[in-house]
Amino acid sequence: MGRFTFKLPDIGEGIAEAEIVAWYVKVGDRVEEDGRLADLMTDKATVEMESPRAGVVLEVAGEVGDVIAIGSPLVVLEVDGEIEERPSTSSGQAEVGEKVTDVRPAPQAAPQTPPQPPAAPPEPVRPEPAVAPRPSPPPVARAPKAAAKVLASPAVRARAKELGIELSDVRPAEGERIRHADLDAFISYGGASGYAPAGVTGQDQVIKVVGLRRRIAENMAASKRNIPHFTYVEECDVTELEKLRADLNANRGARPKLTLLPLLIVAVCRALPKFPMLNARYDDEAGVVTRYGTVHMGMAAMTEAGLMVPVLRDAQTLNLWQLAAEIVRLAEAARDGKAKSEELSGSTFTLTSLGPLGGIASTPVINRPEVAILAPNRIVERPMFVPDGMGGERVEKRKLMNLSISCDHRVVDGYDAAAFVQEVKRLIETPVLLLAN
Repeated sequence: MGRFTFKLPDIGEGIAEAEIVAWYVKVGDRVEEDGRLADLMTDKATVEMESPRAGVVLEVAGEVGDVIAIGSPLVVLEVDGEIEERPSTSSGQAEVGEKVTDVRPAPQAAPQTPPQPPAAPPEPVRPEPAVAPRPSPPPVARAPKAAAKVLASPAVRARAKELGIELSDVRPAEGERIRHADLDAFISYGGASGYAPAGVTGQDQVIKVVGLRRRIAENMAASKRNIPHFTYVEECDVTELEKLRADLNANRGARPKLTLLPLLIVAVCRALPKFPMLNARYDDEAGVVTRYGTVHMGMAAMTEAGLMVPVLRDAQTLNLWQLAAEIVRLAEAARDGKAKSEELSGSTFTLTSLGPLGGIASTPVINRPEVAILAPNRIVERPMFVPDGMGGERVEKRKLMNLSISCDHRVVDGYDAAAFVQEVKRLIETPVLLLAN
């Protein structure tokens, strides 16, 4: 048997080190050739490391979260082949082939206990004066109840169980059947006092911040520390836009279903040429702003590993259906961890959306070194005054959505940010403009 040291190979141009984000083997495990050893994260992507040889793992290079340099040992394997001299171990265990000597101490004879003198007779116990016991408080246990059948629907029973209420304690307001209103009254008037605790007691957890989560933390901290953010929010009427989206989806055939995102991307791509200072990146160390003629649209996407920003390259060249298909493909690749490094970098403007959880306004953090990020918020329905076509107004139910934009105030002035959002608003409130050449 021999030792084989697998050193971390060159995994990308300009990459000097990588962070261990997952181990799939441990000391003592046997790994086959091409078996998965570990996942390592660089500045650009997560890379899977596979074993070039089959063997037993003798050493691993650190724990999850450690950073190792390119060319340094990743794992040491025991493989078939010539025997190499092994370094002495610090564990005190003998190596294979060494003579093992039992150095455990011989058992010693138990020391003899000298005979003890006979114990003195116990002194007589004097009786203590009688003390009247204090009356104990009455028990708080509930009095037993008759096992009478309680009438209630399955929904009421399920809700009572969730609230921790025994239906036998509840008195119906009318008849013999307990309803939801009876549960509400029981809770409101303190009948359920002591039934349901305020919350659930859990276990404390200490979680090491590694991998993508650490990169996110570092990037967000750097963005907030270095960029003077300002946020502008505007309300948009998306009633007609939603009608257009419904019509397009009804006739989409085999094409992917349209969400609001492709339509917003079209509006942003139409508006950015008028405001090139927003489609830019700022190198604050060199003091240089680069304004781009193409739109590489970043899309903030939530994955199990954390926030990732897949990039739609040359978004301005794609039509509505091509955008929809590319959004689906990139989102799936990000969620599955299969996105390539070039698909996760190089964006010039970012859209971030929480969909139905978007709230009424937000203050998104800029994806550094970009200078602007746009967040569509939740769509709500509200009554609005609209023209009645006869010179007056009428009240009508409309679908409204806020647009929140955060900008780098070193590069973007407030007027330019507001004017840009107003142009996007004009396009999405007149959605036929999104389909016109």
